Amino acid sequence: MDEQAVIDTFFRHLGAVRTDVVLGIGDDAALLRPEAGCELVQTTDVLVEHVHFTPGSPPRSLGHRALAINLSDLAAMGANPCWALMALTLPNIDEAWLAEFAHGFGRLARVHKVALVGGNLSRGPLAITVQCTGQVPAGRALRRSGGHAGDELWVSGTLGDAALGRTIGERDGENADTQWLRSRFEYPTPRLELGAALRELASACIDVSDGLFSDAPRLAASSGCGVWLDVEQLPVSQAARTMTGTAVWQHALAGGEDYELCLSAPAKEAPRLQALAAQHAVPLQRCGQLRAEPGLELRRGSDVIQFSLSRFDHFSP
Repeated sequence: MDEQAVIDTFFRHLGAVRTDVVLGIGDDAALLRPEAGCELVQTTDVLVEHVHFTPGSPPRSLGHRALAINLSDLAAMGANPCWALMALTLPNIDEAWLAEFAHGFGRLARVHKVALVGGNLSRGPLAITVQCTGQVPAGRALRRSGGHAGDELWVSGTLGDAALGRTIGERDGENADTQWLRSRFEYPTPRLELGAALRELASACIDVSDGLFSDAPRLAASSGCGVWLDVEQLPVSQAARTMTGTAVWQHALAGGEDYELCLSAPAKEAPRLQALAAQHAVPLQRCGQLRAEPGLELRRGSDVIQFSLSRFDHFSP
């Protein structure tokens, strides 16, 4: 199977069909028709074998994750997803692998009405690069920089699951807890509907990709603030608690790749946020507050505690 046959078989009709795609896969570039009164929101991310996933990882999961991590960025901006480009580098043509990969990508794309409108295919070490474009009403995008001292910090879903799921092996057995944690790593859920609804309530927002210990201070610093977090208020799943016991809060802080939303909002918005969580069936947990003093402070109730962690960096020694 040559390059053109791969494109025609697996990717030409992958994803949603959208009327705002004037010209999709098959030409030198795509032609798209943005909505009047909207701003475009663009993001890109890459999954590299041996860095973001191990050899032999399920291709259906890789297809899902490659799109989901980009959609999570759009969710954090309050954007509605529209179009995607994909650059796929493959060591060889494996039709069974490609079919599973396309299934994972296409299913999530159709759920969120994303059209795959172009990309690139080449030979090399396995790497998947996806670029997504969404739209948001002009002037209403969520940013990291809108928070104020005194705003409360909230987190969607549960934290630490994906990092635990990534490390589960045969020694951990196969049960409801290990299945849940593994699925949280292999099939993350981008909080797009919640993100769009938060445009009316949140002062700032970021997606939790590198762990709350890293991402909450990023939001705070962008807003010219510091932040404190109460480790007893971090949202954790029963599966994570069963696996880690009293150390569960450490995993919730340090674990990455959960792709939940961390947001700040004035205290008066708490009832509306709780109502929003119920409406969208997504847990929202208040776990801290922005403050005027810079930096991150960890608390357990009224006590200040110490916790040290080397933040993830692709190019750290």
